[in-house]
Amino acid sequence: MPQMHSKQPISAGIVIVAAGRGERAGSHEEGPKQYRLIGGKPVITHTLEKFMTWEHATHIVVVVHPDDDALVARVFRKLLSTTPIEAVHGGATRQQSVLAGLRHLKDKGITHVLIHDAVRPFFDHQLLDRIADTLAGGAPAVLPAMPVADTLKRADATGTVLETVSREHLFAAQTPQSFAFDTILSAHEKASEIGRMDFTDDASIAEWAGIPVTIVEGAADNVKLTVKRDITLADDRLTSSQLPDVRTGNGYDVHQLEAGDGVTLCGVFIPHDQRLKGHSDADVALHALTDALLATCGAGDIGDHFPPSDPQWKGAASRIFLEHAAKIVRNRGGTIMNADVSLVAEAPKVGPYRDAMRTNLSEFLDISIDRCSVKATTNETIGFVGRREGIAAIATATVVYRAAKG
Repeated sequence: MPQMHSKQPISAGIVIVAAGRGERAGSHEEGPKQYRLIGGKPVITHTLEKFMTWEHATHIVVVVHPDDDALVARVFRKLLSTTPIEAVHGGATRQQSVLAGLRHLKDKGITHVLIHDAVRPFFDHQLLDRIADTLAGGAPAVLPAMPVADTLKRADATGTVLETVSREHLFAAQTPQSFAFDTILSAHEKASEIGRMDFTDDASIAEWAGIPVTIVEGAADNVKLTVKRDITLADDRLTSSQLPDVRTGNGYDVHQLEAGDGVTLCGVFIPHDQRLKGHSDADVALHALTDALLATCGAGDIGDHFPPSDPQWKGAASRIFLEHAAKIVRNRGGTIMNADVSLVAEAPKVGPYRDAMRTNLSEFLDISIDRCSVKATTNETIGFVGRREGIAAIATATVVYRAAKG
């Protein structure tokens, strides 16, 4: 281990390597894996936010593929950072991309640089502080790493084990790999000049250049997201740690009563000497509940989706409207938890039909019947309801949404 000197202040530039295509993670409409959403935000956003809020970071450069300019621009627009952040194009290899980032930082007046994979979002400030303390103590190169825990085997080309490899003094390298700036820039430039493009990380370039590399304790969570399953697990991890997205929507509807032979409420026909007037079957209860569901995801109201001016909905069963609203909710990541309808009418009596109504709601919404409530009350002969001129319905829906995927 090199001789440590008195602590010196450091000014750290950050190189985020984000030019890879991430083929092992599979193709995706969101783009390469560094732009995939985990916990509702791109992977690279989580990474950048950690560095943006770290006290020693003075400049951040993100090295991107030329095809990803629009993706990284969208990421930048959503960041709130007081640390300067810029993007430059990388090369065909990681080594070339890092050199492009280092060259961009050359005139920024920094003393040190941390080089980090964009797809390692689960590091923390404690790790960065350990690195900074070691750099400030005089180490020219610092590598965060974890001792190898698994038993290692060496095998031949056929898969036959040749020997067990001792784990003693073996470490798994992580990033950010960190250096005195001028020292690592010079090593990278020298490797480029002689055509050495086979280095797998920056610490190996430092070793080749004769720069002593000091290991500091890495972080167990500082994993690289490589394959599709890694992205899925990362999203699950972040989503499960978020506050639940519970939303409540309210709906209100009223329909006029006229002479007839019965009313339909919650899909149940109740014989009566009046009927509800409306373009569809005038099921005031399902109309109110449809609006309540749509309200939980800002999807307008029933009239936006099924305008009464459209003749195709004349006489239509209102379950069509409710099931459509439920589909919209589910397509947007929602799980319907509860549906509650209160009917306000002097007549007919709802009590004898309540269970049938709840059974219908359970079927229409595909939720258990204990999550469906139907209540009724009169208006004590007051107002239009009290005069038996109409029936009103008030509905409430509770929906839990997953983290946004877009």
